[in-house]
Amino acid sequence: MQMNAASIVNQKAEWAKLGVKLPKFDHAAMTAATKEHPIWVHFGAGNIFRGFIAALQQRLLNEGLADRGIIAADTFDYDIIDKIYTPFDNLTMNVTLNPDGTTSREIIGSVAEGLRADSSDAAMMARFKSIFTDPGLQMISFTITEKGYALYRPDGSLMPVVQADIDEGPAHARHAMSMVAALLLERFHAGAYPLAVVSMDNCSHNGEKLQSSVMTVAKAWLEKGYVGQDFIDYLSDESKIAFPWSMIDKITPRPHKIVEEQLVADGIENMEPIVTSKNTFIAAFVNAERPQYLVVEDKFPNGRPALEKAGVYMTDRETVNKTERMKVTTCLNPLHTAMSVYGCMLGYTLICDEMKDADIVALIKRLGYVEGLPVVVDPKIMSPKAFIDEVVEQRLPNPFMPDAP
Repeated sequence: MQMNAASIVNQKAEWAKLGVKLPKFDHAAMTAATKEHPIWVHFGAGNIFRGFIAALQQRLLNEGLADRGIIAADTFDYDIIDKIYTPFDNLTMNVTLNPDGTTSREIIGSVAEGLRADSSDAAMMARFKSIFTDPGLQMISFTITEKGYALYRPDGSLMPVVQADIDEGPAHARHAMSMVAALLLERFHAGAYPLAVVSMDNCSHNGEKLQSSVMTVAKAWLEKGYVGQDFIDYLSDESKIAFPWSMIDKITPRPHKIVEEQLVADGIENMEPIVTSKNTFIAAFVNAERPQYLVVEDKFPNGRPALEKAGVYMTDRETVNKTERMKVTTCLNPLHTAMSVYGCMLGYTLICDEMKDADIVALIKRLGYVEGLPVVVDPKIMSPKAFIDEVVEQRLPNPFMPDAP
């Protein structure tokens, strides 16, 4: 069996025998509609996107709540597009690692197009300009890790690539933040159309970090005479360009050998992981835990997909911040850190094995329930106790999680 656009149409029975769920929508029609009038571009084409965010849009497509998918772009590792997206018609085998040690499979088909965000590739940049000048584009989102927003070196000077982008102007942008600023400039020139620019990376105040980096580049271009004050005003107007904050929580570890072996044994071809030229260890499948959370500030000046109907918490900035504080300061990170320290001291090599140690389990339960809950920041949209329950009972003991102390 080969995972491609033809097989999910012509070999439905064969996929069903292998226990693989297929997209319930017309994949070809979705692809054509998305390419003609895109609504969503995502930068960062790796596992958290494929195993979580793309699956959210698939749910909306399956339920008839959307008719267009996502355009995926990578600003760093172009091999991901060339070797993981293109050969499989932008499909992903999503393998859920259930807490009881079983797995479930679904082919995610919500990605209509995979692009290399490479300013030296004229054809690719022409495509990006076409997308960004479409008035109907609603959002661009990011999972490029926190370091993807960084412009400065540890000594406080600009990274050489960023300095070059500033000196040479929008036409030669290479850094991810410079490229975003350059594409927003194209959108401004086309009609100053509104857009939401959404970081979905796992870091505090992610929208603020993204906004600061984009504005730093844009203001530097203003000083160099590449852009006018009207472009800065456009980026600064939340009714035009919004930078919502978000909180994301889902573990999508590197491809697991057991999952790979199961797929290969079932005759699903080309599932073996590859190592890209940028040393990314990746495969045509994504394995991920079942629990997942995405909380997003509901600030989308040009409309948005009905993400709340796919399980996303759409709320205000204060609640996003409270949810992030709940996770990081009380309900997950302190437990994970404490058991990691003692796990190393006791010679454990896996978090899931630590969860068989009664003393460690007692420790993290005390940290979470006895010491944490009385002082937790309660975001109200989810229960802190239920969050800890899931961490202790499902997430940390999961035998598939290659999580080392």
